[in-house]
Amino acid sequence: MANFEAALAEIKRGVDELIPEKELIEKLKQNRPLRIKLGADPTAPDIHLGHTVILNKLRAFQELGHDVTFLIGDFTGMVGDPSGKNTTRPPLTREDVLRNAETYKEQVFKILDPAKTKIRFNSEWLNELGAAGMIRLASNQTVARMLERDDFKKRYSNEQPIAIHEFMYPLLQGYDSVAMDTDVELGGTDQKFNLLMGRELQKAHGQPQQVVLTMPLLVGLDGTKKMSKSAHNYIGVSEAPDEMFGKIMSISDDLMWSYYELLSFRPLEEIAQFKADVEAGSNPRDVKVLLAKEIIARFHSDADADAAEQAFINRFAKNQIPDEMPEFEYDHGRPISNLLREAELCSSSSDAMRMIKAGAVKIDGEKVTDNKLVPEVGTSVYQVGKRKFARITIK
Repeated sequence: MANFEAALAEIKRGVDELIPEKELIEKLKQNRPLRIKLGADPTAPDIHLGHTVILNKLRAFQELGHDVTFLIGDFTGMVGDPSGKNTTRPPLTREDVLRNAETYKEQVFKILDPAKTKIRFNSEWLNELGAAGMIRLASNQTVARMLERDDFKKRYSNEQPIAIHEFMYPLLQGYDSVAMDTDVELGGTDQKFNLLMGRELQKAHGQPQQVVLTMPLLVGLDGTKKMSKSAHNYIGVSEAPDEMFGKIMSISDDLMWSYYELLSFRPLEEIAQFKADVEAGSNPRDVKVLLAKEIIARFHSDADADAAEQAFINRFAKNQIPDEMPEFEYDHGRPISNLLREAELCSSSSDAMRMIKAGAVKIDGEKVTDNKLVPEVGTSVYQVGKRKFARITIK
């Protein structure tokens, strides 16, 4: 086991809450590998950098010598976790769950060490509960306790429906901890209620209670909302290196430090030195490049990271236009706002007009100022912002 103080500092890095910290210290002082669990329902086939915040913490536990299990909720995925939702989430089919689970396994091993990672499915024990077991499990909690959960409370107050099976979800997740005799369970801040349920059920079953560790939700590229596909502010771990590089370089200088804390594997001392250098006058862009290359190398390769940096320099620093881009053909007579929308360079005609007004639209490198412009016949490169390009032919 690693040095105690250093190990505790690494575990606490970027953590939102550790409940209770004193119990974790007691477990660490037992000088044995702790049983660490992270559960995930395979609700979608792809993961983004926001998901990797917790996976990074799981990796840290691996490197400290603890027993790590990535639990795939193939059973609970068919129930549907309503965390953070204002409506009942549609349950997944068994086929959806298994298909997504295979993709999850491939992606998590881009961060976790396969040789040190146990993969388990909670259907192993939840299928065995049966109707009588489910009733006994449900008897551990009251409706009043369930309505303490924030999303349930809001929906109840707003007279929105809550399905009975949704009350079962926290109990099922909590029972996972009983079945696995977990020492520490990880989750996002939106999972706190479910994680604490594990503590309660372990106590009811006469087990030592697990420590709950919650990680903050990574803010997306817009700098305001949590990273998610629905908010269109995410970076997928399977995205092309050039796309990843451009997106990371687009985050604000202030947000960069949060990304360093939650996504980087660099020592905290090194990150602190980066920050001191920037405060002393160094260019934050150079530090952001290091972050982008570290993340791309993790999910692709060092060579891909170097190539993405060079492509970025060619495209933006040298004001070069990429060789490859989407191509479209349109009949003459269409206003530019329609063209930008249909080429998916802007989300709508009104968005196109806003981008033109902001000076963010160019045709062959020349800034467009007239939002009523009707482009002439011919082929040109249309650009919106720093990263969106399309070659459009007007006939």
